[in-house]
Amino acid sequence: MSLNAYQRTRTITESPRATECRLMRQITGEMIAARDAGVVGVPLTAILFRNREVWNAFSTACAARGNRLPDSLRASIVSLGLWVDRFTSTVVAGRDDIDGLIDVNRAIIQGLEEN
Repeated sequence: MSLNAYQRTRTITESPRATECRLMRQITGEMIAARDAGVVGVPLTAILFRNREVWNAFSTACAARGNRLPDSLRASIVSLGLWVDRFTSTVVAGRDDIDGLIDVNRAIIQGLEEN
C-alpha cells in the first residue's frame, strides 16, 4: 500500500479527537527532542511556530459559532491558546524555557486520550 493510500485510509477512519491527539503528540515530541538537544531561543522558531499554528486552529475552532463543545471548555481552550501565543514569544526571546509549553501540550494530550 502506498503512503498516500495509507494516509487517506487513516483520515477516513481516524476520529477528529484521535487526529488532534496524534498531532499534539508529534509536536510535543518535537519540542521535547529540541529541549533535550539543548536547542534554545531563535533556533526553536520553526517548531514553536508549528505549535502556535495548532493552538491558533484550536482557538479559532472553539470560538466559531456552532462549536458543540461545552462553553467552559471552549473558553479554556481559547485562553490556553492566548497563553501559548504569549509564552512562545517569551521562549523565543530566551526569557523562559520550553517546558511550560510541553506541560500544557501534555495536559491536552491526556485530556484527548480520556474517554
